[in-house]
Amino acid sequence: MHTVPSQGGKVTVRYGGRGVCLISAIPSRGFKATTSQTADDTLTVTFSSADHRSVVTATIEPVAKASVRETSF
Repeated sequence: MHTVPSQGGKVTVRYGGRGVCLISAIPSRGFKATTSQTADDTLTVTFSSADHRSVVTATIEPVAKASVRETSF
């Protein structure tokens, strides 16, 4: 399992040979979490508040990794 912290919350995923599995998505105070997984190999969790968005993307293609994109508005 792998935990990815962001300003909006933290995401825990498990990487497997067939895809990425969401274990938990825990929003920080004032944020809400939404998840999207259109394919087995990539999972996106978005934490949103009134003035900030954190997007955590976990994938196994081409290698297992996670990235975080922070946006304030």
